[in-house]
Amino acid sequence: MTSVLRAESVRKVFGSHVVLDDVDLDVPQHTVTVLIGASGSGKSMLLRCANLLETIDDGAIFLEGRDITDPRVNADEVRQRIGVVFQAYNLFPHLSVLDNITLAPRRVHRTARREAEDKAMALLERLGLGKKAADYPDRLSGGQQQRVAIVRALATDPTLLLLDEITAALDPELVGEVLEVVRSLKDDGMTMVIATHEMGFAREVADQVCFLADGKVHERGTSAEIFGSPKEERTQQFLRRITEAHRL
Repeated sequence: MTSVLRAESVRKVFGSHVVLDDVDLDVPQHTVTVLIGASGSGKSMLLRCANLLETIDDGAIFLEGRDITDPRVNADEVRQRIGVVFQAYNLFPHLSVLDNITLAPRRVHRTARREAEDKAMALLERLGLGKKAADYPDRLSGGQQQRVAIVRALATDPTLLLLDEITAALDPELVGEVLEVVRSLKDDGMTMVIATHEMGFAREVADQVCFLADGKVHERGTSAEIFGSPKEERTQQFLRRITEAHRL
């Protein structure tokens, strides 16, 4: 299958601290890759490097075969092809929901206002937020704000969608509505890389699961392989801890 995102021997260091250590990753088109691992394992940093929010110290990252970590590459042009949703919603508080969503299409992609608004409204309706278009972010629940952030990422027709712990800041009762959106995107064939602590969700949506620890990918495989019969002791220990924590 065609690779949308590929990382080869990626290394990221802060001082003496190695955050990513010789990381390889291959994300085929129309698949979902889920990154699991404890906090500080390198999941979020890998996503930040993929979106060129951080520069890597060694290795290379490719988007549809193009080396986007080449210093000659225009990072802003690359980011226009990648949608990102973070744990924090990062919505502009002084803009309405509709204006939050249409800002990038209009200002960056030079889409006509009417076209951008029509598309935004179609996405909002699909995600059950059509009636919230004129509201400001502080009038929305956390789950609604996160869904708006996802719509904003989708409004530019990204080649790749990166989701970084998008349910971590939500109350448990709001998690389900956000995860349902991601399920629908998977059904549509959206190529995604997701960092998450939601193991049940990861098991359900992932085509590929990568377990990270200490900045390394210790094990990768299908959802059934990683959650059903992990081979590496570090993976087994991590999943046991998660299982035990949910039993408490």
